[in-house]
Amino acid sequence: MPITAYPFEDVETNETDYSRLFRELQDSGIADSIGGPGFAVSADSAGLKANIQPGFGLLRGHAVRSTDIESVELSAGTGAARVDRVVLRLDPAENSIRPAVVEGTPGGGLPALTQSDTGIFEEPLARINVGPTAASIAPENVVDDRNFLGSRVGVWTTLTRPVAPRRSRFGLNITSGRWEWWTGAEWSDITGTPGAHTHAATDITAGTLPIARLPTGTTDTTVALGNHTHPAPTWTSISGKPAKFPPTDHDHDPPRTVTRANGSDRVHGNTPQGSGWFAVWVDGNKNFCHNTSSRRYKTNIRELHLDPANVLALRPVAYDRKPTRDDETGQWQDGPKGEIGLIAEEVHEHLPQLVQWLDRGDGAGAQIEALRYDLLPVAMLTVLKDQAARIDALEACVRELLHR
Repeated sequence: MPITAYPFEDVETNETDYSRLFRELQDSGIADSIGGPGFAVSADSAGLKANIQPGFGLLRGHAVRSTDIESVELSAGTGAARVDRVVLRLDPAENSIRPAVVEGTPGGGLPALTQSDTGIFEEPLARINVGPTAASIAPENVVDDRNFLGSRVGVWTTLTRPVAPRRSRFGLNITSGRWEWWTGAEWSDITGTPGAHTHAATDITAGTLPIARLPTGTTDTTVALGNHTHPAPTWTSISGKPAKFPPTDHDHDPPRTVTRANGSDRVHGNTPQGSGWFAVWVDGNKNFCHNTSSRRYKTNIRELHLDPANVLALRPVAYDRKPTRDDETGQWQDGPKGEIGLIAEEVHEHLPQLVQWLDRGDGAGAQIEALRYDLLPVAMLTVLKDQAARIDALEACVRELLHR
């Protein structure tokens, strides 16, 4: 039987050889922590579509990298519920790895995946429950089905356990919260769970306890094996209680109270009242406040000089918000779509005065976070003044030409 060895210089190899090599070094899966966004699938509220987040993964030793959100279409319901599977499909004949949908049978169970040794190989991403008359996919109908890369000590859920594992495959089952291994026939916990059992009273050793661990007033330190009760304590039976407890009705005056304790800081849903009101701001310490513009709050007042070209260089854009993960359900929710505005990083190149930074305390340092949209009209005044000056100059030229 011939023996093939590689990689060596001047030794002919092919993609199948390297696939066999790398699949022994790392299982197929997604390069992310379990529950992370890599190749995560979410429902698209626009119809029977699912969105797939960017990510990196390995399929049977082949690498795949996506840098943008991909979408896949699902077929309409056909009278009975079915389960579809969103996968990454490796096709060596096409030299490609692309998202695809393995459609289930109406009224049937979970469709099988194709995972051949040298041909098509499908890596699961999500299971989608499609209703009999579904016209769209609800977020709760998308079930995460991804496997994740890591060390040879794996991590999975009960649903995503390795398929056809080798004996002694070892990992953490997130569903059960236990370490388990493959015996060759079934998954078994690393530590055995005791079976149902009882202990006879005669098996319990009688003895004594330190007096300090027994209730006040106990004189017999012999441990009783029989059933017994303790009467509920009364207020008078409690020793060592404060002389002025419980407290009588009382109140506290400032400065012994803080603003949030007496409830004066709160958001109202009604129409503002009074002779004057202000827009609410939140400072970097999450305090409510209002912005001030009076001269008495300011110093070093000077003319603002902005290049009108920098203001006109700002690029209005339309955009969609990225999906966010629901903390309670773990499902990915699509963000708002079709919003309009500016991109803070682009504004920073031209008008850094409008950009706000935030340090989240995670070691990454301060990063660009938001824009002072309220300052845009101030910047636009420089453009208006520049244009007004140009118009005045043009009108003067016209008058001069007319009087010649």
